Amino acid sequence: MNGQEIILELQSMADEKYKANVVKMGIPKENGLGVSTGDIRKLAKKITKSNDTAEELWQTGYHEAKLLAVLLFDQKTTSLEEVEMLMKDVVSWDLCDHLCKNLIIKLPHYQSLIDRWVEAEETYQKRAAFTLIASSAIHEKQIEEDTLDRYLDYIKSYSQDDREHVKKAVSWALREIGKRDFDYNEKAILLAHELNAKGDLTQKWIAKDALKELENLVKVEGRKRLISSQSQMGKNKK
Repeated sequence: MNGQEIILELQSMADEKYKANVVKMGIPKENGLGVSTGDIRKLAKKITKSNDTAEELWQTGYHEAKLLAVLLFDQKTTSLEEVEMLMKDVVSWDLCDHLCKNLIIKLPHYQSLIDRWVEAEETYQKRAAFTLIASSAIHEKQIEEDTLDRYLDYIKSYSQDDREHVKKAVSWALREIGKRDFDYNEKAILLAHELNAKGDLTQKWIAKDALKELENLVKVEGRKRLISSQSQMGKNKK
């Protein structure tokens, strides 16, 4: 399918319920088609990966077309410069996270974007930095301690941003680092208490939000990462 045919397919899958959700995220009504992320993923599996097709879909301006485009970019031939250009068009937290988790984190040297974006003024570039930190803490099995320590320093130094979509990502990053193991759980808890004691109002919010989970993590046999004790209790009841 070419780009036009794909848009027609997306339009045939439209549902007003999902279109309303897009509008609630602040995306203009004319940029939403109303297709669920699950359906977008199913469609992506039927289309051959192609940067040309992905770029064509991205340029349509439709939110769902951009979500689909992310899944069609070939990570082997996509550069960091290209994803930086894509990020400039991002105007919602879900597309930001989708782009980070499904494409950027799979690219070589994506960490350099974290190093730059933590200082960004633009909302979704800065959110992306912390989304990538959270994602790398989850998925990078061989991540070095020096890298995790640097990420904790970034959380300490760049967590004064009171924008909702930024501070929530900072809390997420801190929590995911704290789930690596008990050593990093302790480091994350100590940082959270420091932010709560000495930080500004935003840092205090981040600290309290993160501590709700960080102070209630347990080790489960067969899993390397820590999980919430509440999640484990729920499993035990089943």
